[in-house]
Order: sequence, then structure tokens, then C-alpha cells
Amino acid sequence: MTTTRANLIRRFTAAETDAIVAAGIVPAGERDSVGAGRRFTVAEYLAMGAAGILPKEERIELLDGEIIQMAPIGDRHLNSVDWIGHLLHEAIGRRAMVRVQGSIQLNDFSAPEPDIAVFQWRSINDIGPVLPSDVYLLVEVADSSLEFDLGEKLARYAAAGIPEVWVANLRAGELVVNTEPEGMAYANVRVVPLDGTVSPQAFPDATLAVADFIPAVG
Repeated sequence: MTTTRANLIRRFTAAETDAIVAAGIVPAGERDSVGAGRRFTVAEYLAMGAAGILPKEERIELLDGEIIQMAPIGDRHLNSVDWIGHLLHEAIGRRAMVRVQGSIQLNDFSAPEPDIAVFQWRSINDIGPVLPSDVYLLVEVADSSLEFDLGEKLARYAAAGIPEVWVANLRAGELVVNTEPEGMAYANVRVVPLDGTVSPQAFPDATLAVADFIPAVG
């Protein structure tokens, strides 16, 4: 089963909508717009989380003002994410931060949660959002979400100027490497097979074997 954006948009119950208005996140005069598909800012999205309207355990992300429900993580997906995070951290060391399944902020209306984000080193007291200018590399691990990750989500990363995005295709057992963002697409796209190797363009000495983080198919 493939995943498209249309059937992933999170809807709010009447009780949740009342809570959003009561918390002052949305004005009372805009109450009906919540149920009609109102688009939210990152600030409003975070405020809903802080108010407990969006539970911490719910797997969601904000894209173009729409709250998107992410697919459940299967064992193959989880194992791949674990290994990519471990290998990148080991190879890059303290030259960059490696964030696993945490958010970045593309603009005022988008705060996606890539499986892996590699970004500029920062101190423990630097608690601001990770912005596109901070990012070296994003990695998405995809199975049921493959079309979405290679389509709309990748287009948003390109539009934000993210310099490099890897999509680990668990269906085919290969890695799709995207570099050189131009508009809403990447000018340079190459596929690395399971027996190949790959290095982030920002850290060319950090070489990873694809078979070490993408399981064999079948």
C-alpha cells in the first residue's frame, strides 16, 4: 500500500477544536476553519503540542501548514534508522550533530521530522530550531511512504534549499541520493545499489556501505 498526502492529513475532533480555541491558539472567530482544513503556522503547531492537544506520542509533522500523520515504524524501518544514525555519528564525530527522528524548520509553515538530520555543531545552550541553512544532510527511510518521500516531501526539501537528501528505498534495497536543489527538485539524482558506498558531500571522508544500513530485500 502506498501513502499519499491526502489521506495523511490529521483532522481535529470537536473537543480538540474547543481546546485549541480555549488555549488562544486560534481565535474564536476562526473556530470553524479548523475543521475545514485551516493551515497552521509552526508557532501554532508547537503551541498545540505544549498544550497537550497533540500528544507527544503521536507521530505527526507539519508540512505546508498541514499536520501530516506519519506511518507507523516497522522493524525493518527502525533497524535501518538505528544503523544510519550510528554509522553517521561514528563517521562524522563532533564535526556535526546527528539528530534521529527530530524536527527541523523549513519555514513558518513547515516543520517536518526526517529520520536523520545532520546539521552544524551547536552548544547545549543553543536551543533554537534547526533551519535549512544549518543542514548538511537529511535522510528518509521509506517503504510504504516511498512515493510521498520521493515526491511532495522531497520537493519541499529542495524548495527550502536543503543541499543533500538521501532516501533509503527499503522496497528495492537501494539508496536515492539527491543533491543540487533547484526550485522544487534536485538537479542531481543518483541511485546507489546495495553493494555500493556513499559519502555525504559535506564530509567526503565519511564513507558508508549501503548494505550496512539498508537490509537486503526478501
